[in-house]
Amino acid sequence: MRKLLLTAAVAAIVAAMPAHAAEGTFEQTMLTPEVALKAAQAALDACRKSGWQAAVAVVDRGGNVQALLRDRYAGPHTPTVAAGKAWTAVSFRTNTTELVALTGPGMPQSGLRNVPGATILGGGLKIEAAGSIVAGIGVSGAPGGDADDQCAKAGIKAIEDALTF
Repeated sequence: MRKLLLTAAVAAIVAAMPAHAAEGTFEQTMLTPEVALKAAQAALDACRKSGWQAAVAVVDRGGNVQALLRDRYAGPHTPTVAAGKAWTAVSFRTNTTELVALTGPGMPQSGLRNVPGATILGGGLKIEAAGSIVAGIGVSGAPGGDADDQCAKAGIKAIEDALTF
């Protein structure tokens, strides 16, 4: 009986070990490359339908580029700017159009404009699922931040079904 109790106690300790180890780690949800590409293509298509030549970047939740598309006549700066907008939205956990207003001259967060890599122009949106940021999308090349936002929103709309879980 004593041996049985000892065996049960050891089994209980061993069963609890993985749970304890999990406290030092975490899981993340990220877009697959296929879903990132689908969002980028849909955003690019939305820009084209409006007659705009643009670039679209989708970054993962860590700001790493997953998909990048540049239309034929989009300016040479647009891929870098699109990726910067997506990175900025993810990094600051705020859509870049909101950051434009929050970081203007004399505003308390105006220093964010000096963060290396920050691109504080409209057109960068967070992509969220189940209350967490899973990616960001940035568009550059449409005539202004509001137009870039419009294309980015079309990209997110195209993958909504993949974001619900």
